[in-house]
Amino acid sequence: MNTTVRYISISHETASVAQRERFFIPDSEKRQLISQIRQTYQDIRGLLLLVTCNRTELYFESDTTAAKDLRDFFVDLKPASGSDARKHFQMSDKTEPTVLHLLNVSSGLASQVMGDAEIVCQIKKAFQFSMELKLQGSLLERAMQTVFKTHKRISNETQFRDGTTSTAYKSLKVVSETFTGDPTPKKILLIGTGDIVRQLLKYNAKFNFKNLYLSNRTREKAVALGSKYGCQVYEWEKVKENAFEDFDVIISAAGNCHHLIKNIAPTGKKRLLIDLALPGNIDRSLAKDQNITFFDLDAIAAELEETKDKRVSAISSVQRIIEEELTAYAHWYREAPFRALLAGYKIVLNKKVTQYLASKSEPYDEEAIATVTDRVMRKLIKQPHIEKPADVLDGYIKEHAVNK
Repeated sequence: MNTTVRYISISHETASVAQRERFFIPDSEKRQLISQIRQTYQDIRGLLLLVTCNRTELYFESDTTAAKDLRDFFVDLKPASGSDARKHFQMSDKTEPTVLHLLNVSSGLASQVMGDAEIVCQIKKAFQFSMELKLQGSLLERAMQTVFKTHKRISNETQFRDGTTSTAYKSLKVVSETFTGDPTPKKILLIGTGDIVRQLLKYNAKFNFKNLYLSNRTREKAVALGSKYGCQVYEWEKVKENAFEDFDVIISAAGNCHHLIKNIAPTGKKRLLIDLALPGNIDRSLAKDQNITFFDLDAIAAELEETKDKRVSAISSVQRIIEEELTAYAHWYREAPFRALLAGYKIVLNKKVTQYLASKSEPYDEEAIATVTDRVMRKLIKQPHIEKPADVLDGYIKEHAVNK
């Protein structure tokens, strides 16, 4: 079988936030990128593009296009000065290592925060986009079934999902811890209306911060989300002007807004900046101000290490489940040539059964054809080896047609 599932990946395991920013693909550009890939590599039949704050990955089915080809295409598409980005990519041209990598990622074993449960939702969303573009591919589709079955088993059979691993939840906890002992209500600005801001607003029910403001490029989205969670809207033009004098906390997660925040006027009071975007929204040089505490994605992930011990103890169980599900996938994959051969035989059989029944005086229908075809196929499968099954089909057809 020539078709294999391959992958390329740049992630927190191999690259810093600054290095990963170069290969972050916003939603608005995903369709165009996939179109370019399909036009350049026409043997690719299945493709999944996974983009998160910590990784950008491409999984694809192809006969001849190698992972190295797609990596070089991707790097050349995102030119930049400095060191060669190729060294920051992981990749494989073999199906089983690729599916193993996908299972490690989807399970949370490869996450910056071990056991991250959000990643499987992001993978599901990416695969839904693949299906929308009719790029699910048979091998990728089976791999995704394996992903979801593995996820369910890990949740039911281990403690690997215990404890919070949400970046949004931890960000709110950082806000609470930063101002511990300060009874003054804090004025908090959330920038963006994407998934992570929605999670922030959802988890705020446990923290009960009252003085919340929300800003977004599309004002209507800010109004709709703000009304749902009781947030006031802060105008986007003021964000662009960096007019933040009254805010104690700014949590920014706006898409494709590199260095949106680059100037914070000093007020002499303690302030907290949390950047949950990739590319980063907040200029890191602002952290030099002694009154500013700054967290980016990597810093928040480090804060989440408190749940690590419980999850580490469950790693062996997770790895066992992954190994079992990978073995099942590998068995299915290796039998694919046999299934393809049987499919070819079934076409020949169906034609012969139709011809045979058409020659009889008795009436027949599609159900009769299907019944006889299936019976003959079952008998063929039991044969240890048939060089030319078409040569022996007539006898089988007559036997099963008579005994139907």
